[in-house]
Amino acid sequence: MPQTIHFETLAKSGYVARGVVFLLISGLALFSGVAGENSDSKSALTTLLEQPFGRIWVGLIGLGLFGFVAWRLAQSLLDSDGHGSKARGRITRAALFASAVTYFILAVYALGHAVGMGSGTGGSGERSAAEWIMSQPFGPYIAIAVGLGFVVGGGITAAKGILRKFERYLHVPARQTVTTWICVYGLVARGVVFATTGLLFIYAGIEVDANQAGSMADALQWLRRLPFGSVIYVLIAAGLAAFGIYNLIEARYRIVRGPDLSEMKDALPKLP
Repeated sequence: MPQTIHFETLAKSGYVARGVVFLLISGLALFSGVAGENSDSKSALTTLLEQPFGRIWVGLIGLGLFGFVAWRLAQSLLDSDGHGSKARGRITRAALFASAVTYFILAVYALGHAVGMGSGTGGSGERSAAEWIMSQPFGPYIAIAVGLGFVVGGGITAAKGILRKFERYLHVPARQTVTTWICVYGLVARGVVFATTGLLFIYAGIEVDANQAGSMADALQWLRRLPFGSVIYVLIAAGLAAFGIYNLIEARYRIVRGPDLSEMKDALPKLP
C-alpha cells in the first residue's frame, strides 16, 4: 500500500507539471498574436525561467515531468490501465511509451536549464527529430509514417474527448457538467494540434525537407492561415488552456493503479 500511495503522488505530480506547461503554452499562443512569441513547450519553460524564482519553478516542473514519465512507463510497459495485449491495446501502449520518451526529453531540458546547464532554447524538437529521420535510409518515408502516427494519435485524442472515454479513468465525486466540457474541449484542441503537427511531418517527407516539419507553434500558425484562421487559432489556443486544466483535473481525480511489485518481481529473470 505505501508503494501505491507514493506512486500515485508521483503520477499526479506529473499531471500537475504537464498542466502548468500547457497553460503556459496557451498563454504564449494567445500572446503571440500581438508579440510574435513562439508557443511550444520549450518556449514556455524558457519564458518561465525569466520570471522571479524562474529556475525554482522550472526545476519543480522538471521533477514533476519525471513523475509523469514514470507513470507513462507504467501505463505502457506494465499496462497499469489494463489496455491489454491485443492489437488495439498494443498500439495504445506504444503511443504511451512514445509520450514517455517525449516528456523525458522535456524533463531533462527543464532540469538542465533550472541548474544553469542548458544553452539557448534548443530549437524545435519536432524539426530536430525530422532532420535526424531524414538523414536515415528511406528517411522521407519514415517521416511520412511518423506523420501518419501523429495524425492517428491526434484523432484518438480528439475521439477520447468527444466520446468522453476519459471518464472511465476519472473518479469525480459528483456529476460536474463544466468539468466534463473542459475536458472534452481540451482533448479535442490537443488532438487538432497533434494531427496538424503530423500533417507537417508528412509534408516534410513528401518535399524531402526537414524544415517543413514543425513544432506546436508551427502547427498553430498553419491553422491560422486557414479560412477563418484567426477564429480557429484563438479557439485552439484557448483549448490548450482547457487541456492544461484537464491535466489538473486528472491530478485531482485520476484513478492511478500503481505497478504490481509482485508481478514485476516475477517478470524479472531468476538469478542463479
